[in-house]
Amino acid sequence: MNILMTGISGRFGRRVASRLSRKHHIIGVDPRKCPALPKRIEHHHHDIRHRPVENLFRRNKIDAVIHLGTVHNFRISPKKLYERNVMGTEVLLKHVSKYNVGKLVLLSSGDVYGPMPTNSHYITEEAPLMATQRFPEIRTMVAVDRAVQTFFWKHPDIETVILRPAHIVGPHVRNAPSNYLRLKMIPRLMGFDPIVQLLAESDLIAMLEDSLRSGIRGILNVAGTEPLPLSRIFHVLGKPTLPVPYSLFKLALGKMWQYRMTAFPAPELDHIRFHAVLDTTLAKKTLGVSPELDLYDILAPFRLH
Repeated sequence: MNILMTGISGRFGRRVASRLSRKHHIIGVDPRKCPALPKRIEHHHHDIRHRPVENLFRRNKIDAVIHLGTVHNFRISPKKLYERNVMGTEVLLKHVSKYNVGKLVLLSSGDVYGPMPTNSHYITEEAPLMATQRFPEIRTMVAVDRAVQTFFWKHPDIETVILRPAHIVGPHVRNAPSNYLRLKMIPRLMGFDPIVQLLAESDLIAMLEDSLRSGIRGILNVAGTEPLPLSRIFHVLGKPTLPVPYSLFKLALGKMWQYRMTAFPAPELDHIRFHAVLDTTLAKKTLGVSPELDLYDILAPFRLH
């Protein structure tokens, strides 16, 4: 299978490409350099909005597209985020349709639902995407998800899969949840103990690979652990916690973010205040793989030794 993959130069993209290249021919597209890729993987230094990417579709019979190329850096201006994420995705979808690609997989995020105080206990795939109400910077990620949803309904002949994972964590992951668990002393919001889910990076890669199977389509919430209180995670980590009032923590984070002293934006605090529990029933029925790592395995790289 010829697979065109965006975002191949990111940490996660490199790992996905290395795994899939054992069975498939990978054509990576990413304007960033990526010297660590195996030689068997093609890497084209292009922005997906530009003509050379269409030439890749024209010259190769692309069987599947994996879209990992959305930018999650909230320090980038809203205009550039819109151009890179939304406009880039729209161009990519045109190529998928025009060149008769049989499979499209988008790695979205469970964050698009938003950690809201009004969330029901389990969020299904039909729930509205409310993340922008409390975290405006995430609007382009929501827009990309919605664009691919629309594409899914307009093109029933193309097997489109949207994966919405719970909090992705792992020893090589540098997102907000992993950075939070990596702290030696973890700030704990006073009066809040939300129910959360975690997903190991390695398990997500296996799920992404399985979504390439013929017949797999649709929007799928995916998680690794069963829902559990954040306090349980603190207990397993065995690290000291520091109780902090929400208003004080938010103010401190805002200042630290302003002076580039943290990669944890203040709106992320809602994830350690409110429930955002994904209903993964559909994914369990649809995907042929199950998470291999349990809670203790997932948290092992973050525990005190």
